[in-house]
Amino acid sequence: MVPELQIIAINATCLAVGYFGIYPALAQKSILAVGIGDLIVSIIAIGTAGTLFWGTGVEFRLLGISMNWFAFSLTTLIAMGLPLFFWFARRHGIWPDDEG
Repeated sequence: MVPELQIIAINATCLAVGYFGIYPALAQKSILAVGIGDLIVSIIAIGTAGTLFWGTGVEFRLLGISMNWFAFSLTTLIAMGLPLFFWFARRHGIWPDDEG
């Protein structure tokens, strides 16, 4: 598998477990609780990518930009996680609606 797809698959799996498994089961849903959960999920995702690519010298490319495994993992994790966070927060009433 292409290294970029490996990291994207790791990120997608970790985010799916968080947003569709763990966070809905929280007794008290809040931005703080989801934020702490996201921190833990991010550490797991980046740690997993690190065990695969740290010290390998593999080059990752994102939109034509060359980067290392950490930058690619963090950038794609944020890009994938932000829309999920806003969707989840609005769905569970922990983020204000645009309608005011």
